[in-house]
Amino acid sequence: MSRIVIVSNRVGPLSDTGRAGGLAVALVDVLRDRGGLWFGWSGAVSDEGSYGALRFAEEGNVQTATIDVAQADYDEFYAGFANRALWPTLHYRLDLTDFDRRLEEGYRRVNERFAARLVPLLRPDDIVWVHDYHFFLMGEMLRDAGVKSPIGFFLHIPFPVPEILTALPNHKKIVHAMLAYDQVGFQTSNHLAAFERYLFEEVDGVREADGGISAMGRKVHAAAFPIGIDAEAFSKFPESDEGAESLALVRNELDERKQIVGVDRIDYSKGLPQRFSAFERLLELYPEHKGEVSMLQIAPPSRSEVRAYSQIQRTLEGLSGRINGRFSDLDWNPIQFITRSFPRRSLAGIYRGSAVGLVTPLRDGMNLVAKEYIAAQDPEDPGVLVLSRFAGAAEEMREALIVNPYSIDELAEALRAAIQMPLAERKQRFEPLYHGVMTNTASSWARIFLERLLETHASPPEEPSEEG
Repeated sequence: MSRIVIVSNRVGPLSDTGRAGGLAVALVDVLRDRGGLWFGWSGAVSDEGSYGALRFAEEGNVQTATIDVAQADYDEFYAGFANRALWPTLHYRLDLTDFDRRLEEGYRRVNERFAARLVPLLRPDDIVWVHDYHFFLMGEMLRDAGVKSPIGFFLHIPFPVPEILTALPNHKKIVHAMLAYDQVGFQTSNHLAAFERYLFEEVDGVREADGGISAMGRKVHAAAFPIGIDAEAFSKFPESDEGAESLALVRNELDERKQIVGVDRIDYSKGLPQRFSAFERLLELYPEHKGEVSMLQIAPPSRSEVRAYSQIQRTLEGLSGRINGRFSDLDWNPIQFITRSFPRRSLAGIYRGSAVGLVTPLRDGMNLVAKEYIAAQDPEDPGVLVLSRFAGAAEEMREALIVNPYSIDELAEALRAAIQMPLAERKQRFEPLYHGVMTNTASSWARIFLERLLETHASPPEEPSEEG
């Protein structure tokens, strides 16, 4: 059986996956099943950077190999082009995008260096799976280095419509590089449609008989592969020691009150200011909920070196302070705003103790919090999921209360409906949601993608004379 080689910006952990994200758990399972290598950034910045020694770790039949980056690489690749150009563009925030050629050159340089360090580690029969927007160019660079293995790519965040993507300078070079992969995967059919529209409308792509698309002298297969979670394990987390402890703390704190919970990184794509404002509107329009409903927002900071992220945290601190100052009573605060992370087992207990799961990004690839919230519920007394129509999860999870996160009034009304929803309707909505989460798991997602990759793999195509 061929070895799997996974490439992603961050790597691991191979153990203690109860504290890892759902994606990490899924990838570890795939690697353990077939044996493999996980390659990426060590998380460290050093003087040697990507020219320094590889760091290896091994557990069973799985090995990790990581390298550092230099400060200039971190500034231009990670904090720069990846998170100041690609991230905002792919989340439809052109107003926050920094189009700087120096940052783009840093992005290309790091992709080249990582590819160069990976090539000597590869075996002829490896299957290579590259992940996310940090490494759009990786497949092309591996092909240029002579790698003939199947190479797949999965984008975990949205792919925007051509009207947005074409605002990114050198967008054709990025898409051209994506066509070096045998199989490209997206979270939803909408993201897939946006990619195909680009190929057909911008570079005269042609649909082939086998379903692939030829464009710019290359041919690619693309499909939607909605990612899941490690559903069976997560559904048991509320009964774990950490889960039971957090559940007991929530229930003791709430007494007879109901809790709305949100769990998100601090990021402008998550719609957190709108969420706080909607909760405030709920209390304005329906004062009978004062003292009866509270909101818990867990939001660990991210990318604090990027100005837009520090600004959003200050905005949230100001909003929560104002709302609490306006509505608090001696024995009740409307909003609890916590800016630190929790282990997944503890989160599962918090989810189960919360009457409403609030997942309202302005734009998101999938959003696994929505699936984790459902997996953690008690089937005999489930909570209600309020879900943004712009989260990738909304394509699968139609039984949730689907909302427009830009409409404060609509969101407030959805919160009221969720709080007041009778048990019979909560069960009716929960059962198909739970079935979907338990069926479309992280493991099945990975298995289906890899099967499709092997089906579509062919010898690397000849390079075109012009990129277009």
